[in-house]
Amino acid sequence: MPNPSPIGVFDSGVGGLSILKAIRQQLPLEKLIYVADQAHVPYGPRPLEEVRRFSEGITRFLLAQGAKLIVVACNTASAAALHYLRESFPGVPFVGMEPALKPAAEHTRSGVVGVLATPATFQGALYASVIERFASGVTVLQDTCPGLVEEIEAGRAQGETTYRILQRALAPMLSAGIDTVVLGCTHYPLVIERIAEIAGAGVRIIDPAPAIARQTRRLLEQGELLREGKRPGRITLYTTGDPAALAGRLPALWGEPEPGGLPDGLPDGLPVSYARWSGERLRPHDTSTPV
Repeated sequence: MPNPSPIGVFDSGVGGLSILKAIRQQLPLEKLIYVADQAHVPYGPRPLEEVRRFSEGITRFLLAQGAKLIVVACNTASAAALHYLRESFPGVPFVGMEPALKPAAEHTRSGVVGVLATPATFQGALYASVIERFASGVTVLQDTCPGLVEEIEAGRAQGETTYRILQRALAPMLSAGIDTVVLGCTHYPLVIERIAEIAGAGVRIIDPAPAIARQTRRLLEQGELLREGKRPGRITLYTTGDPAALAGRLPALWGEPEPGGLPDGLPDGLPVSYARWSGERLRPHDTSTPV
C-alpha cells in the first residue's frame, strides 16, 4: 500500500543537504524531514561512542515524527552508528554511507585513488571493510581535510581557506598519480567545483549522493512504501544550532529552482521548520515560519 509517511534524513550539519537534494530529485513526491545537528558539528573528531549517542537520539526523534525510512546522510555517523541503529531499531529500514571505493577501484586507470573523509570515517570498521572488499590491487591515498567541514558550515565554501585546505590535500595525491577522487564526507560535494578546479579534467570525482538516492528508492519499492500523489512532498528542516544562520545559507546550499516546481528551499515558498536540540530530543523553536 502507498505510504504517505516521511523519509528521515540526518547529518552533523549541512553536508547531508547534498543527499537530501539527490533524494528529492529521485523521489519528488516524498515528504522529507532533515535534521542538521549543528550544535555538535563536526562529528569527525568526536569519539565514536559520542557520535553513536547523537545518532540514536536523532533517530528516535525522526521516528517520533513518523519516519518510514531513515537515511544516515553522514559518513562519520554511518561508521560509528549504522550497525548499532539497525540492531536497535530492527523494523526500520536504514540507508547509510560508505566511501565509494568499489566504483573507484573498478574504473581507475592509474591504479591510484584518493579518498577525502573525516578521521572517524577512516578509523571505523566500515571503512576497513570497504578497503578489504574492494581495494585489492589499488593504491588508496587518504586525507582528512582538517577544517574543511567547519569552513563549509560557516558559509565559506568558496573562500580562500577552503581552497587552501583542498589544495594541500590534493596536491600530493595528484603528484602520486590519482585519476579518481572519492568524496567520503557528505559536506564535500558542496565544494565539488573547487575540487574539480584543483584536480583537473583528467580526474574523476565520485559523489555518493545519486547512489544513496537510488538505494533509498529501491528500499521503498521493496517495502511498498512509496508515497503517491501529484504534488511534491513537504520538506521540513530542523537544526540543533542557529535557525537564522541555516536559513541564510539555504539558497547557496540548495541551488536554483528546478523545472516543474521542484523545491529550491526558498523562492517558491517551500515551508521550512526549525527546532533546537535539548538533551535527547528536539524542542520546537519556530515551526511555523516559512523561510
